[in-house]
Amino acid sequence: MKPTDAQKKPMFTLITGGTIYAPEKSGRKDILIAGRVIARIAERIELPAEFNPRVIRARGRKIVPGLVDLHVHLLGGGGEAGPWSRTPEIALSRITRAGVTTVVGLLGTDDVSRRPEALLAKAMQLEQEGISAYIYSGSYQLPLATLTGSLRKDIALIPKVVGVGEVAVSDHRSSQPSFEELCRIAAEARVGGMLGGKAGLVHLHMGAGPRRLDPVIRMAKETEIPIGQFLPTHLNRTRALMEHAIEFAQMGGNIDITATGKGLHFHPTSVEAIRMALDAGVPVDQITLSSDSNGSMPIFDEKGNVVRLGVGDIQCLFDDWRLLVKAGLSLEDSLKIVTVNPAKRTGLFESKGSIEPGKDADLLLLGPDLNIDSVVAKGRLMVHKQKVMVKGTFDE
Repeated sequence: MKPTDAQKKPMFTLITGGTIYAPEKSGRKDILIAGRVIARIAERIELPAEFNPRVIRARGRKIVPGLVDLHVHLLGGGGEAGPWSRTPEIALSRITRAGVTTVVGLLGTDDVSRRPEALLAKAMQLEQEGISAYIYSGSYQLPLATLTGSLRKDIALIPKVVGVGEVAVSDHRSSQPSFEELCRIAAEARVGGMLGGKAGLVHLHMGAGPRRLDPVIRMAKETEIPIGQFLPTHLNRTRALMEHAIEFAQMGGNIDITATGKGLHFHPTSVEAIRMALDAGVPVDQITLSSDSNGSMPIFDEKGNVVRLGVGDIQCLFDDWRLLVKAGLSLEDSLKIVTVNPAKRTGLFESKGSIEPGKDADLLLLGPDLNIDSVVAKGRLMVHKQKVMVKGTFDE
């Protein structure tokens, strides 16, 4: 039997004595959570006894927003080397242990055995289990895999659909879309977003092909679609692609870097790529970092054959964020890249990405070495003292 909300969590939670980075540093304060939202932030909060709150003592801890990962293969991905190379679905505890409280799911190469209906159902499952989950309509290939038969309708009418993605460009696995086809996708996403009050984001998988970002830059220059509608990703795949991405960002475009962790063979690494962009004068507000979790990480030879296969890990998002801080980027700026900025790109900033009264209580409590001590998602304590408190329905 599915537990009721009253059984899941107390009505009030009081977090005391932590130093808040919202992501701007605001000092040591208490946070009162009522249900799923932040009700109040003050230097000291005292409640009448009848409130009977759960109290979490956070003295010596930093409190930061929960991470927003805008590129997660919730159903798994892969398949480039045959059925055996399909990667697995992601589990709730894997997400929360990594400090992620909001995910945006997508399809990749395989839109044959993995369909948008299943992706939507997976997002609904994760939402019921305790985090916030959204999706993109579409996949690598054209015609787009959609829920209603229309990208515009998907975005306008289905609450969890925030845009289209990941449409593959400059990649041997894509449908080799024409410039006109890409323009039509972007126009459909924009109008769908306008009608639905959504971001209508056009999230583009960038391969290692020689055209690099040429089609995206051309759309920004030759159409009336605002450059902010586009978000190309995997831009640190090669140095040449990253340099082209910096040109795109200098035009005003937003760029998404893929977390490299310990196993992804991208050059430059995510930390190096972000430093390249910042050194070139790209504002930090135009940069996001995402995990590509549970997507396949194939290595191809010069003939396009898979010679090695890996799988993306959502933990890389937090780990690479911490590496950014250790490399000298301020805590505030590094947090923007994984909280505020992705929330804005996906149109979720009204409730996600920062610590403010009225927003969802998505919080991380970090220890002195920036390790995750506790995770709160929608007001619910998911991880406490590094122990998973809430497991998904079929979590091991």
